[in-house]
Amino acid sequence: MTPGSGITRLEIQVRGIVQGVGFRPFVYRLATEERLAGWVRNTSTGVQLEVEGPESSTSAFLRRLREEAPALARIEEIVTERRDSQGATLFQIRDSSFEDGKGQLVSPDVATCADCLAELMDPTNRRYRYPFTNCTNCGPRFTIITDMPYDRPSTTMRSFRMCPECQSEYDDPSDRRFHAQPNACPVCGPHLTLLDAHGKVVPCTDAIAKTSSLLTEGAIVAIKGLGGFLLACDATSRHAVSLLRQRKQRPSKPFAVMVTDLHVARHHCEIGDAEAALLESPAAPIVLGRWKRESSVCPDTAPGLVFLGLMLPYTPLHHVLMRDCQRPLVMTSGNLSEEPIIADDDEALERLSDIADYFLLHNRPICSRYDDSVAMVVDETPQMLRRARGFAPRPVDTPFRSPPLLATGSQTKNTFTLATGHHAFVSQHIGDLDSVETLDHYEATVSLYTRMFRIEPKLIAHDLHPDYLSTHYAQQMASQGLRPIAVQHHHAHIAACMAENAYEGPVIGVAYDGAGLGSDGHIWGGEFLICDFRTTRRAGHIEYLPLAGGDAATLRPYRTAAGYVASLFGKSTVDDNHSLRSHIAPEELSAIVSQVEHHLNAPLTSSMGRLFDAVAAIAGIRYETSYEGQAAIELEAAAHRNSGIHGSGYTLPVDNTPEGHIVRVGGLLTAVLRDATNKRPDTEIAAAFHEAVAQMTTTVCEELARNSGIHTVALSGGVFQNRLLLSRVWELLRTAGLTVLVHNELPSNDACVSLGQAAVAAHAE
Repeated sequence: MTPGSGITRLEIQVRGIVQGVGFRPFVYRLATEERLAGWVRNTSTGVQLEVEGPESSTSAFLRRLREEAPALARIEEIVTERRDSQGATLFQIRDSSFEDGKGQLVSPDVATCADCLAELMDPTNRRYRYPFTNCTNCGPRFTIITDMPYDRPSTTMRSFRMCPECQSEYDDPSDRRFHAQPNACPVCGPHLTLLDAHGKVVPCTDAIAKTSSLLTEGAIVAIKGLGGFLLACDATSRHAVSLLRQRKQRPSKPFAVMVTDLHVARHHCEIGDAEAALLESPAAPIVLGRWKRESSVCPDTAPGLVFLGLMLPYTPLHHVLMRDCQRPLVMTSGNLSEEPIIADDDEALERLSDIADYFLLHNRPICSRYDDSVAMVVDETPQMLRRARGFAPRPVDTPFRSPPLLATGSQTKNTFTLATGHHAFVSQHIGDLDSVETLDHYEATVSLYTRMFRIEPKLIAHDLHPDYLSTHYAQQMASQGLRPIAVQHHHAHIAACMAENAYEGPVIGVAYDGAGLGSDGHIWGGEFLICDFRTTRRAGHIEYLPLAGGDAATLRPYRTAAGYVASLFGKSTVDDNHSLRSHIAPEELSAIVSQVEHHLNAPLTSSMGRLFDAVAAIAGIRYETSYEGQAAIELEAAAHRNSGIHGSGYTLPVDNTPEGHIVRVGGLLTAVLRDATNKRPDTEIAAAFHEAVAQMTTTVCEELARNSGIHTVALSGGVFQNRLLLSRVWELLRTAGLTVLVHNELPSNDACVSLGQAAVAAHAE
């Protein structure tokens, strides 16, 4: 500042999610309104600017910079320094500045905004029905960005040169497309092509209108979206849905359904304010709502379930298609079962030609594969079930400072986490690491994140299980100089919940899931831990029972049930349960009993997930599964159908032993066997079981709180995706005077494990 001039010049650094969200145009307009001179530009670490003018104006500018920031921005830090006045009279947007080795936050993709939607549906607008309409407030971000800073040459839009009209919008500070990097129109932007299953072009003047016609006639269409292909069909047609299931080799796993708008969504499902807010949010995830009987969506869309996954259109293409079709459409990941979503045109035509009758393609390349996110609402609180489009790669802010590290995650529902400082970048949903295709996707996404965020890991955290491909990857990286840190699976679950809640512990951790290798070599999954980020102690668990056939039992709950019953009561008790016995061939039952008696391929487990499976089989709800968690999901669905608020009649006693609190299941299984034999409705059995688990969980936590002086409980693990159980446990623990931590940014399933691994590794000595 020049002495006596009354003019102030400030250099300002803004860090956070401030690129790809219209932040530079916002700064330009704000500076212009305050009559300030200077400049603004993107850098590798955020946005840098200088403003010059009267001190009253620069002060107002600073206040408004934070208070009026674009809705999609997330400001984490504003740093200001005074500079000498330069006598500037204009404000300008400068070219971006790249600094080697510096990283910056990246915006997720954003659903179509109201302004763009209005243009899309306006016959007089030049973007009428144009499927790639966007502005600074919406549209593709992460899926098209190849590097930072966020400028058009660093996106997959670089080959599309703007026409004069689009360029004029891009250059006009008063236009909402001012510096909108994906800006395009029908003249200069990407376009659609409709092909048949043989790759031949389908002649048509309007590809979306033709696609709509094909869908209403019962066809299956592979549609290229933001982060990959979606397979679409008429959700009201039993024939179309059954055909898609047959071709996709997905006999029972529920499909998501897209509907035109919130009004239509409420016709099909019970949608409260919290669900509505999620559906209409910029992230626009799939949201589970209680299915209404009057819904026209055919039952085969989500067989046996009481909740249906709905989503609203989140791209212009979807908006036009849904208005043309005027009916709900199945929209499920374009892949073969359990493989990554397909993002490349040639790969889609090769791998999906036996599933799809037609392909609706576009010529904008996808940089990063991206599934739809899935969420539900429990007690008015959003809970993530799958975190991808609209949320990743927004970082989790941690209460601790981390060295640069990579956490490789779990085998199933994999994510990885790159962490540095107070940021933990949890990847989008990768999937189960049991195929070459998924592993390739995993490695490519790790490479993208390390390049995008300029993080060079020094540590690498992984699961204890030696056979996980994520562990193998960590060992490979360790051979290149990274320090490996092994983290027990359930400690990672609880640490993730703590990190999300910015709570450093200690806590009573309740980890309920299907399987995780324990420190004693057995399969854990029904655990009570006393832990913080540095240490963990097992304070209790479900009693060990043999899992007859090992992993094979996870697909055949009747094997789990028979093995548990035979171990606890002998083969004759299995014979006494007609429903269970009728689903097991005599020779297989003999093999199960032999495995249990001789400890052959019958590993011991304390898994809560397997206990759910056993009860589902004994109650006659589900004997075999075609997707992970099916028996437990259908057991929960049966409990939701129970006319009473809570079930009654079962207990899970707890023994206090030198090993800790051991939960005994024999009495409960005896009661379930008796009730199933006596034809008690499965809805009542399911409800009573859920209540017994909730009451037992509370009893153990109360006892641990008295003994330890710790009154904060963290809940994690895939079993807590059961909304009935989560809600009831949450309610009982709070009534008992305990503070409860639950996941809010990440799923409670194994998708959160990488964050927990990162948290533990960051505290390793």
